Amino acid sequence: MWHLLEPLHAVLYYAPAAFDEAAALGYGVAERWPSYFAWRAAPLGAVGSTRVSSAFYSFAPAMTAWYVPAAWDVATPAAVLAARLRAVDRTYRTVLGDDLLRGPELAEAAALTRRAAGAAGSAGRPLAAANAELPWPEAPHLVLWQAATILREHRGDGHLAALLAAGLDPAEALVSFAAVGAAAETTFASRGWTDAEWAAARARLAARGLVHPDGTATEAGRALRAEVERRTDELAAAPWAALGPEATARLCDLLGGPWLTVIGSGLLPAENTLGIGKV
Repeated sequence: MWHLLEPLHAVLYYAPAAFDEAAALGYGVAERWPSYFAWRAAPLGAVGSTRVSSAFYSFAPAMTAWYVPAAWDVATPAAVLAARLRAVDRTYRTVLGDDLLRGPELAEAAALTRRAAGAAGSAGRPLAAANAELPWPEAPHLVLWQAATILREHRGDGHLAALLAAGLDPAEALVSFAAVGAAAETTFASRGWTDAEWAAARARLAARGLVHPDGTATEAGRALRAEVERRTDELAAAPWAALGPEATARLCDLLGGPWLTVIGSGLLPAENTLGIGKV
């Protein structure tokens, strides 16, 4: 379900319409990070960089501090959230087409995804809780996006808990993920860690027997990452258990077409830090 829903959420961060909306608010659009931090952090309110670093986890604190709280000097969180929905609306209309958006299958998919999101617990899940508190839009395609966002942030919050339980700090989380071949180290450089910080994290993992000197994972390192992913999936299971196997299978069928269309749009990067293949 994460593989199906994540691209439907993440297209916001790359779509031309989103950059248009960000520019209209006053954000720089030469790179995606000014709007990314604004779009994703806005549900938390006008918070500072420490809280955003805590919730985002894998970004270097210095990188987060570059964009937050400066983001709220450009536009208020309320203005960002309104523009976020406009960006999703424009993007879905362009990528998926009005005929699909008006169809009964999209409405059914939105309703099922909202039901699953409603069963996503908020305890210890700051980003999921912040998005769950937002009012629901009326249009089914916007309901689908918002529900997908709650579910992906719910899973992400649980992933951070799994990383913490595994004793992996933010930099180590990325180094260990690169070590198992999730993506090239150059891809993970987008999270803002310096070469010295990356090397120090690798040294800490090597001291634990989790990576070889060349940075590739040892057997123990692969086992630890596998346990992190297993625990992440386990912590993300409640919404789908509540929805039930038949409704979940139906949602899989309904999401297949939109998923293929978003994947085929070329908007999302082929290699990414999420580790979900060709997002």
